[in-house]
Amino acid sequence: MSYDQIEVPEDGEKITFDEETGELSVPDNPIIPIIHGDGIGTDVGPAAQKVLDAAAEATGRSVSWMRVYAGASARDKYDENLPVDTVSAIRDHRVAIKGPLTTPVGAGFRSLNVALRKKLDLYANVRPTYHLDGVPSPVKNPSAMDMVTFRENTEDVYAGIEWEAGTDDVQKVKEFVEEEMGYDDVIHDGPVGIGIKPITEFGTKRLVREAIEYALENDRDSVTLVHKGNIMKFTEGAFRDWGYELAAEEFGDVTITEDELWEEYDGEKPEDKVVVKDRIADNMLQQLLTRTADYDVIATMNLNGDYMSDAAGAQIGGLGIAPGANFGEGLCLAEPVHGSAPKYAGQDKVNPTAMILSGRLMFEYMGWKDAGKLIRDAVEKTISEGDVTYDLHRQIEGGTKLATSEYADKVVENIHELA
Repeated sequence: MSYDQIEVPEDGEKITFDEETGELSVPDNPIIPIIHGDGIGTDVGPAAQKVLDAAAEATGRSVSWMRVYAGASARDKYDENLPVDTVSAIRDHRVAIKGPLTTPVGAGFRSLNVALRKKLDLYANVRPTYHLDGVPSPVKNPSAMDMVTFRENTEDVYAGIEWEAGTDDVQKVKEFVEEEMGYDDVIHDGPVGIGIKPITEFGTKRLVREAIEYALENDRDSVTLVHKGNIMKFTEGAFRDWGYELAAEEFGDVTITEDELWEEYDGEKPEDKVVVKDRIADNMLQQLLTRTADYDVIATMNLNGDYMSDAAGAQIGGLGIAPGANFGEGLCLAEPVHGSAPKYAGQDKVNPTAMILSGRLMFEYMGWKDAGKLIRDAVEKTISEGDVTYDLHRQIEGGTKLATSEYADKVVENIHELA
């Protein structure tokens, strides 16, 4: 496979995907595309690479990195923000990692991150939230948080169906809603913007399927469907209903509802079952604080997932350490949750933990769970010993303030010590 301006490493092999079995075939020296990203991506990208290389080598493997481009780096090389080469390389090689991207004004995209997800049909945005020893937190017991959010990536408000106030199109939609559909007492007079949010059975069920499979594979007790179905009955309410339907149809022998848990098992969960339950979105934000340990895996729509994962991230120390990854059919694009913070770009200052731990998610998807565990343990050891970047150093007593690159070196040193 060749690309116009991307150099394919000669010392690595491609990861492949068997569509019939749904399984990846991962060599010990895979080619993995990487986008360093914009802003602080120029700092956290190389730092994460260094740590991931060390974890791979410590477990008898190696990574052949393939630099691909989006955002500012793509404009320099291709004079466009998201080249076909980049999308093709990620699709061809199946697994990739990226830093944060900034979508410039007038770029033709609502978001470069969203554009990548849509082009690759990366329908599940997965955000694990867990506390690392030594990270300052605003809550008394941050270790109670150990939750994974499965956020639907292709529907809801991110589908992007909107009409701007003052346009002919929005007037057509308004007239249709009022005159054809009969909702003539809903929209106030004057300028109005209108949007619609599609929630489909197909999109819902493939997301909930991923969440339940993850819970089963990782010995999680429950999957919670988070929605606002008490108000939006035919979109978010449908998400809830289709989620329960999928659980009964495909996982009926290994899942039970919360009602069944109490009616048939007196609240004592059988070891071989996953409880599927649901919560109203606004109440769930409260539950994250008051009943944190009751939640293992969350399955929800795009906007709810953004709120939930950010709120959960605050409880374990903030988005600077929050990892994420996007999954499709035989595809993984790992990325940190945080943004590009351009004012800190190139200062060798910011915390690369989120991108490092996103790489851990990528390794686990590849089946390299030993390397993934080594990364988490080394990061936790580094932070708990007080070797931290400025953002954490200012919140703790004592400790050593490290540059981005120095922090990565310390994590690598701890990988070697723990391996």
